[in-house]
Amino acid sequence: MDKIAIIVAGGAGTRMGSGLPKQFLHLKGKPILYYTLSTFLNSYPDMEVILVLPLDFTDMGKEIIDAYFDKDRIRVTVGGSSRFESVKNGLKLVDKEAIVFVHDAVRCLVTEELIHRCYNAALESGTAIPVIKSSDSLRILTEEGNDALDRDKVVLVQTPQVFHSKILIPAFNIDYKDKFTDEATVVEAFGLKLHLVEGEKNNIKITNPVDMIVAENLIT
Repeated sequence: MDKIAIIVAGGAGTRMGSGLPKQFLHLKGKPILYYTLSTFLNSYPDMEVILVLPLDFTDMGKEIIDAYFDKDRIRVTVGGSSRFESVKNGLKLVDKEAIVFVHDAVRCLVTEELIHRCYNAALESGTAIPVIKSSDSLRILTEEGNDALDRDKVVLVQTPQVFHSKILIPAFNIDYKDKFTDEATVVEAFGLKLHLVEGEKNNIKITNPVDMIVAENLIT
């Protein structure tokens, strides 16, 4: 089965306190985006990548591709006003039946093992959503205040979120809703059940400056 990764790098990175989107910040001398692209391209020799970038930073993204990668394996498109629109723009370039990975560009510690695990699960069930258990106590906010949650019944969702193209493309033709925070919520709203797989603790999403320090120590 063909493999296509939609790498979503459309964020502005305002919480990083930098004018440069966080996917372009450097870890050990290379952009965060480099590590994400490298892992996906190395995971399978036939992996193709669709890179979704902010309009004002497409040239910077292409410079990274030209410097480090085989540009024939990577296509670039422009992000939208929301994650939903950005992924939808990426899906417009999926022109064949494939297993489609959707991944946050700033989860640069993703491993080939997790990519393989998600691919195999999606190949069998049509969907694969990596999750990890929470090591913290959890509470839910209510109108009356807050209540404790059983953390054994709650999981934290990661990417790559992986789907057969025959599932994901039709799902993104439904109308956008505010509750669509990731691809799993879109596919679920489309009426399909999700298959969960084991994620990875180190597969963090770089959001705040402290995440840069953690990633710097973990990246190889």
